[in-house]
Amino acid sequence: MRLPLSLLIATLFTSASYAATPPNSIVVAIPLDGIISFDPAESFETVSTSSLVNIYQGLIRADRDHPQTIVPASAASWTAGSQPRSLRFTLKPSLHFASGNPLRADDVIYSLSRAVKLNKAPVFILGEFGWTPENIDASLHKISDTEVEITWQSDIGQDLALRLLSAPVASIVDSKVVSEHQQAGDYGNNWLKNHSAGSAAYSIQQYVPQQALLLQKNPYSDIHAKIDHVLLKGVPDASARRLLLTQGDADIAYGLGPDQFATLRHTAGVKVATFPSSLVYYLGFNTQDRQQPALANPALWQAARWLVDYNGLSQQLLKGQYQVHQSFLPVGFDGALEQTPFSLDVQKAKQILTKAGIKPGTSFTLAFTNQPPYSDIAQALQASFAKADIVIKLQPVPEAELWGKMRSRQFQSIFTYWGADYIDPNTNASTFAYNVENGPKTLAWRVGWSIPQLSQLTKQAAATSDATKRRELYRQIQTTVMQDSPFVVALQGAQQVGLRDNVKGAQQSLGVSMLYFDQITK
Repeated sequence: MRLPLSLLIATLFTSASYAATPPNSIVVAIPLDGIISFDPAESFETVSTSSLVNIYQGLIRADRDHPQTIVPASAASWTAGSQPRSLRFTLKPSLHFASGNPLRADDVIYSLSRAVKLNKAPVFILGEFGWTPENIDASLHKISDTEVEITWQSDIGQDLALRLLSAPVASIVDSKVVSEHQQAGDYGNNWLKNHSAGSAAYSIQQYVPQQALLLQKNPYSDIHAKIDHVLLKGVPDASARRLLLTQGDADIAYGLGPDQFATLRHTAGVKVATFPSSLVYYLGFNTQDRQQPALANPALWQAARWLVDYNGLSQQLLKGQYQVHQSFLPVGFDGALEQTPFSLDVQKAKQILTKAGIKPGTSFTLAFTNQPPYSDIAQALQASFAKADIVIKLQPVPEAELWGKMRSRQFQSIFTYWGADYIDPNTNASTFAYNVENGPKTLAWRVGWSIPQLSQLTKQAAATSDATKRRELYRQIQTTVMQDSPFVVALQGAQQVGLRDNVKGAQQSLGVSMLYFDQITK
């Protein structure tokens, strides 16, 4: 039975204190202000993109227990294709979308083609194939209703190709349903912002921006969820999220601060789960900003590396929830550098600034999400930079606004995170260390960092098949970004989640930032 969203929310949130949520529903207290779209061809924000794993399937996916391993999703198997740069996929014969429509080769072709032609934020992942709106249709071949072959132009191997196809942007949508909602040639993008057309365990029943996302069990899916409804309740305040959890009005709470998690560990009826995370947290400078030319000065980048109190952030402020990490590849990825050469050294920073002629009182604005832990970290950065007479003006904004500022280069500096789109070093190298003319709008592009030689090295690493040589190339790339770039990578986080103690089966993987809801029972 489908419950109206307003009725379900009323049932869950007007109950008496300490009342349990319904047994067939999961209630998640979480900030929802970062959501821009649920279209897998467009979604590139934490909550929306992390939700896609519960709504859509691609051809293949990373194994939940061993994320370095690629396993079937909607494809039953794959082999080398008819050309050197090609793969042929055989689909599972009995898969259906939430509409009841069967999943066929036409849906695969439509999904990949529309993602490239829409040219939204995550398209650079598929751009690694060399796909463009002009050549994508000729790169996708229907062999039969259950067989499809993809070809590509770029010099990348089959292993990287598979990992690219495990990214959310390669999710398969129901072409019949999406086509029915197409408006003015938008490939159904406007409709998919708030709806879904997938084949995974859940589908979107209703979405009210910033307030609630209601998922309902997909009866046609081959992934059999144990809970009928998942309600993501938009709760902007972290203290309110914690209270909902402790009172029993929420089963799960995300986005709590270190002190709140510490309190939950000693609170009856709840528990704290910790999962590995690929998120790395960094300070970035917009080198194209015209109001503050110092942001383009490599001396400021160097000084900044000695003005972050890494250990203070990790151990004192964040109580070990985040670990010091200074490379763009997270621990857990092949070739990730784990050395931490920088520490708080105000005198060294002052010497660098003085030598470069950067005057005391130099100021810039720091944009960050107005949620924990970003506000606390931003204040700590403001305090440590002030010791070297560098003035940081704080600019807290809703998460969706932050992404808008980043993608339009409308910021001076930013503190935020980057999460892996697939489990391969190229996923982060291709955004931190790649910026070419008329290329994708990567993180390097967003900060205006011109790096033709490093971009070529990044491209070379992606094309290298020898594991040892490839690992060494990524170490070279990481070293350059670590030592001399407008990025100051500071932390790698573990994902902590507050749970009621009756929630069982909670799991999330290195490459995603939300639980697999289909595994949860109460």
